[in-house]
Amino acid sequence: MALCFAPGAARASEEAPTRAASFQDRASGLVISALNFLGVPYQRGGNGGGHASDSGFDCSGFTRHVFQLSLGLVLPRRVDDQASALGLVPVERTELRPGDLVFFNTLKRSFSHVGIYVGDGRFIHAPRSGSEVRIENLRQAYWAERYTGARRAAAVPGVATAAPT
Repeated sequence: MALCFAPGAARASEEAPTRAASFQDRASGLVISALNFLGVPYQRGGNGGGHASDSGFDCSGFTRHVFQLSLGLVLPRRVDDQASALGLVPVERTELRPGDLVFFNTLKRSFSHVGIYVGDGRFIHAPRSGSEVRIENLRQAYWAERYTGARRAAAVPGVATAAPT
């Protein structure tokens, strides 16, 4: 039996795994980068800029630093601005992938806390004063009750966020 292919069909089928692998590689790199900051102290207004007076992170400073370091994507400084930033698309909780931003209502505002999903129902974040960057479980009652949504980087050049059709 002879198989016939339309021109370009082989190229399209070869590109799909490459784009998916590219996203997976970038997301993996982002998560690995985030994990490198485990144990860094929480610092209100901190963005980990490397200065002696700026040696820690708050939640949005952490996500901003990791996204810029890993993807070259500069997120806004404030959590609520990150939730509505151009280049980030909403993601259903059932569709979370490593590298997605996860948002929570911890201060009676929809988007008052942010972390980075690392997989297996867990996320990494800078939780609060007196604490340090750590991993938490999204299924834990406190976080599950306060979860308000997720966003994924969609406008990063060379990063596919969904499987091509």
